[in-house]
Amino acid sequence: MTTVVENHPVVSQKEWLETRKTFLAEEKKLTRLRDELSRKRRELPWVKVEKNYVFDGPDGKETLADLFDGRSQLVVYHFMFGPEWGEGCTRCSMGADHFDRSVIHLAQRDVTLLAISRAPFREIEAFRKRMNWGFKWVSAYDSDFNYDYRVSFTPEEMARGRFDYNYSMIGFPAEEATGTSIFYKDSDGNVFHTYSSYARAAEGMLVPYHFLDMVPEWRDEDELLPDGMAWVRHHDRYSEQQQLKSCCHD
Repeated sequence: MTTVVENHPVVSQKEWLETRKTFLAEEKKLTRLRDELSRKRRELPWVKVEKNYVFDGPDGKETLADLFDGRSQLVVYHFMFGPEWGEGCTRCSMGADHFDRSVIHLAQRDVTLLAISRAPFREIEAFRKRMNWGFKWVSAYDSDFNYDYRVSFTPEEMARGRFDYNYSMIGFPAEEATGTSIFYKDSDGNVFHTYSSYARAAEGMLVPYHFLDMVPEWRDEDELLPDGMAWVRHHDRYSEQQQLKSCCHD
């Protein structure tokens, strides 16, 4: 007999298993589609990086080629943190909370992961220490890098309201945006831009959403729309009770 709890059917284990197996076929189809999409992404053409970008970081001035740290592949997380902000974006921080444990594993596969923002390095470093993060994070404050890779926008662009973001002239509501860019360095030291993604394509960096998408109440953000992520805080700014309930340990 089927009952209903919280407007949801409750069935026998046998009925649940039959339904779950049917849904499994859909999940497998999505997995195969994702694999095919990843293959096509790897086959995209590359663009040689001709401009000499220089960043400020913990090791002083470094070029884009330096940031590879001896590896051939570089993942850049465009962290939203403008020169006048005082602290980094809460949503970017949600993603960055999981970087430290990824960096060491990626290094085993010839990949360097780091963050780049336009805030001055001293402000980046102060915020990084506040968040207790260890991953490398450099400043593009004196560089065109953020503008060229379409995650920072000039006052003139903001005044127009419509400009190039996420590969169309849709604009963005802030002078800094998020995204992920991938670079490759060959044996001769040449650097190539292979891929960039923006907007919801960056959700893969937001690990908590992977879990929220599996639980019964999903993301439960409808009441917060149009800004569904309004609930997100820096991890040191959730209430004391919420922090005590977490499984984080010093």
